[in-house]
Amino acid sequence: MSETVSLSVNGVSVEMPAGSMVSAAIIKTGTNTFRRSATGEPRGPLCGMGICFECRVVINGEAHCRSCQTVCKDGMDVRTDG
Repeated sequence: MSETVSLSVNGVSVEMPAGSMVSAAIIKTGTNTFRRSATGEPRGPLCGMGICFECRVVINGEAHCRSCQTVCKDGMDVRTDG
């Protein structure tokens, strides 16, 4: 049986397989907007490998974390601008 981790995305509890990326947990909650551009347009993951920076979110109070490059950990608090 696969190990899982539990985290919170915008106040919603999510269980993910160990080793999953935060971006996958966000998408699992049905959230499509990860952040907003300077002009207010919704943005989400584009490249999935940390180059485009469109997947930036707040993790445990730290802003501008690349969710596609961050592994889910138990107790994480993830916030988007969605």
